[in-house]
Amino acid sequence: MSNPFDQRRRNALKTLGALTASAAGFAGAAEPPLQPVKWSTGTERARTKVPANAADCHHHIYDSRYPWAPEATSKPGDASVADYRQLQKRLGTTRNVIVQPSSYGIDNRLLLASIAQFNGRARGIAVVNTSVTEAQLTELHNGGVRGIRFNLSPPGTTTLDMVRPLAERVATMGWHVQVNAPAAYLLEARTTWFDLPCPVVFDHLAHVPEPDALHHPAFEMVTELLTTRKAYVKLTGLYNDTKVGPPTYADSVAVAGGFAKAAPDRVLWGSDWPHPTEQPLNRIPNDALLLDLLSVAVPEESVRDRILVDNPAKLYQFE
Repeated sequence: MSNPFDQRRRNALKTLGALTASAAGFAGAAEPPLQPVKWSTGTERARTKVPANAADCHHHIYDSRYPWAPEATSKPGDASVADYRQLQKRLGTTRNVIVQPSSYGIDNRLLLASIAQFNGRARGIAVVNTSVTEAQLTELHNGGVRGIRFNLSPPGTTTLDMVRPLAERVATMGWHVQVNAPAAYLLEARTTWFDLPCPVVFDHLAHVPEPDALHHPAFEMVTELLTTRKAYVKLTGLYNDTKVGPPTYADSVAVAGGFAKAAPDRVLWGSDWPHPTEQPLNRIPNDALLLDLLSVAVPEESVRDRILVDNPAKLYQFE
């Protein structure tokens, strides 16, 4: 019997083939190319036309004027608000969610300063530990923060035992917790994710490993959390766990499509610009292509609109 996800993957490959075959001609016929964007390959605009108020739900800002955390292992190059605004022109998005990178630990000053520059059209995900005060949480909320991130890969500034007590504190503010960790780690902590007082958001397709990701226990666990309305998952970082690679990232696209089909109201899209994991490997992706791959994973325009506009508006409390 044919596997529906295998068929979806074959269809995705056909669709992407048609897109890439005419990409140059399309870009030239529609609008002239833009100036290059720092930490992004290519200059063409995305072929996928996004709706008004479309949100990029995962990107970072780096500024060498702010000190690295003592425990920082990732130290990417500068990536400013001005640089990101150039990327928005390529993608067509007008809302964004800035995620505090592990590089700055619990020093959220750059995060707050960056959110403020978007004049109400940005939200943030902060990093805190259990020493955070109520006054500090209030300051973060007033500055546009709507969640806290636990980067457990590897453990550093935050640890698994902090998740539950901090979730209880931020749940009353309408926030959520966001987690970046290997799939094996997520599975070991299964009871934690099912027993939180607020939603949990999994970064980067929950790092479900390839090959055969659609049958992996982590995919099954996250899908159960999505369908029981306990979680969201970000359709980001297609390059993180792919075995196929660019330009199709067909295995990761199939995972994104599987999550979107199971729970279209619990998935989010993001660029992951400026691609901190890819910088040391010298393989910076094409952000326009990454957005176009959302159209491959989610062919239905109405569902994409939900992913790009409605889901972020609800989770991040956009006006």
